[in-house]
Amino acid sequence: MDAVLLFEDETILRLFPVLRRAWSLRGYQERIPITGRNARRVLFGTINIHTGHRIVQRYLNMRQESFQDFLRQLRRHYKGRPIWLLLDDAPCHTAPRSKALAANLGIELIPLPKQCSELNAMDHLWKQLKAEISANYQFNDICQHAHYAEKYVLNLTNFEAKLRAGILSENFWLKLFVK
Repeated sequence: MDAVLLFEDETILRLFPVLRRAWSLRGYQERIPITGRNARRVLFGTINIHTGHRIVQRYLNMRQESFQDFLRQLRRHYKGRPIWLLLDDAPCHTAPRSKALAANLGIELIPLPKQCSELNAMDHLWKQLKAEISANYQFNDICQHAHYAEKYVLNLTNFEAKLRAGILSENFWLKLFVK
């Protein structure tokens, strides 16, 4: 059976918009309406290096219980196949109970080098997401923001997802493993 090679990462969505450069008429400052509330949600996500398939799940926080639930979801999705999960060293990933659960589920956690987010293809997707739907715009509530974020990632074609994640780049560091 073929092993599944996935990049995993999380992103925090805040109701308060990410403020980026914006065009406006000369002499006029662009106005970005905000509510002053700053709720948050966390999206856990994976991208399959071969197919471009994504799994995204919304959580209230980035604690080990959320990560463990996400591991169970991955196992349900890829039944009977070995899973190799490339990920950073976030505390929820390195917690002893998370490591034990991953081992029990047959998921091999493969840590990426510290401070090298550029190696994580899922991190590139999150950056695109935030630039395209989160910057300079405040949603009505955090659930609406999270819903649009999930749809953004999941509605990409597999090709678009791989392209935006950098997997199809000539310089992709694992290009020898991409079919």
